[in-house]
Amino acid sequence: MKAEKIWMDGSFVDWDEAKVHVLTHALHYGSGIFEGIRAYKTEQGTAIFRLKAHVERLFNSAKILKLEMSYSRDEIFQAIVETVRVNRLDSCYIRPLVFRGYKKLGLSPFTCPVQVMIAAWEWGAYLGEEGLAKGIRAIVSSWQRSHVNSTSAKAKLCANYINSIFANMEASELGVEEAILLDSNGYVAEGPGENIFWVKGGIIYTPPLSAVLEGITRDSVITIARDMGYEVREEFVARDVLYIADEAFFVGTAAELTPIREIDGYIIGSGERGPISTVVQEKLFNTFKGKEKEYLEWLDFV
Repeated sequence: MKAEKIWMDGSFVDWDEAKVHVLTHALHYGSGIFEGIRAYKTEQGTAIFRLKAHVERLFNSAKILKLEMSYSRDEIFQAIVETVRVNRLDSCYIRPLVFRGYKKLGLSPFTCPVQVMIAAWEWGAYLGEEGLAKGIRAIVSSWQRSHVNSTSAKAKLCANYINSIFANMEASELGVEEAILLDSNGYVAEGPGENIFWVKGGIIYTPPLSAVLEGITRDSVITIARDMGYEVREEFVARDVLYIADEAFFVGTAAELTPIREIDGYIIGSGERGPISTVVQEKLFNTFKGKEKEYLEWLDFV
């Protein structure tokens, strides 16, 4: 996981020279926001998937955390494109980060400068190539998703992900690939870094957006599935609804569309990637690769 250059506060620096002070506010208190974006190799060249939507969500997160951006949306957009280009990457993962830097340590963030970083590197399947094809195992975590009023679910905050880290560590220590978090009412919410879907009776379901991040891949999958003729419903459900689902899958920029074959020891459906997961996954990956003309507007070519 290494490329040549990282964009930092308006200029490129060598990968190993992208450094911050140890008293950086975000390092101590999590006062930062980020995005996860992917670029894919297509027949027309490298294309970044839904970059405009990611930049818009980054700025929305900045507004919620009261980070004063020194760059416009267009400047950040172009900086992301240039980071991919400078590093000569065909397919890659892109990580923009906006954070409070170093000036004065203490909870109040307002005296600390706002810094911006953009990195990109080659990165394969987040939950493994085998997981994409055959599905992964998951557990319902003992850690619940942070209450909707304890932090902002609409901002992609660095600090929010300590909740995800606890859940991910628990899953890892129990020998499975991923976790599923319930909300404070006991309903299925999402994965540590993914939105979750399940299928029952040919209908695709996913939790409402009230307490989960507005996933861009989530929105893409809903659009694609509905265009394919599937009914997609948003519903609050208890964990046992997942146990008797015909299919289940995670979606996200990192996870892409990864089927779930087992939850808490319960085999989901046939115990492998289901038929609806398969066709939606294929359509999504073809969209990434520029093979679906109706979704070409989602691609920004480098």
